Amino acid sequence: MMGYYIVAGLIFLASSYISKKLKSKFKHYSEIQLKNGMSGREIAEKMLADNSITDVDVISVSGQLTDHYNPKNKTVNLSESVYNQRNAAAAAVAAHEVGHAVQHATAYSWLTLRSKIVPAVGIASKLSNIVIMIGLVLSGTGSIFGTNIFLLGVVLFAITTAFSIITLPVEYDASNRALAWLEKECIVTQQELAGSKDALKWAARTYLVAALGSLATLLYFIMMFLSRR
Repeated sequence: MMGYYIVAGLIFLASSYISKKLKSKFKHYSEIQLKNGMSGREIAEKMLADNSITDVDVISVSGQLTDHYNPKNKTVNLSESVYNQRNAAAAAVAAHEVGHAVQHATAYSWLTLRSKIVPAVGIASKLSNIVIMIGLVLSGTGSIFGTNIFLLGVVLFAITTAFSIITLPVEYDASNRALAWLEKECIVTQQELAGSKDALKWAARTYLVAALGSLATLLYFIMMFLSRR
């Protein structure tokens, strides 16, 4: 158990560091104004048009780093700081989110798989911890029923872990599509492109740490289950 706490602590520290670094990077690159003067909204709309996507709307949403693509209503949602701003950070985020729209339009396999398991993940994320706790309490009394409940909780947690792992290629691919388009269409200068790459690199690391943390926790639960059999 001590080993798990050490790993969990290291992942927490890494997550905190990356989150702080990400905010710092976006603040820095938000100060690099694009020479072409395009806003995040204009960049998103141009990338959609260049990929012949006409049924996706670009809208503004409140909050910071709340940018996302919604496949249900086909909208690229950009935070206010990205939607209206004309800097390297806004260009990176806007193009990244459109990258998800391109994935959706081209039926990118990893995105399709992630979308299919979303309903199961919604249920698993709400129930896994509760089921695991109940299973732990009951199995502690030597109950076989409790051990089975604990196993069910582990399976539910495994679904959420699978989702976080599947998310990795989806996010990295969206960034690669975004950067390739920004460079090919000369939307940004080489200096601005370097800033966009760096910003997206740190954003991707948040998903990587989350996946590693979830995987480490899953392995810990599996070892606990095996010790109770």
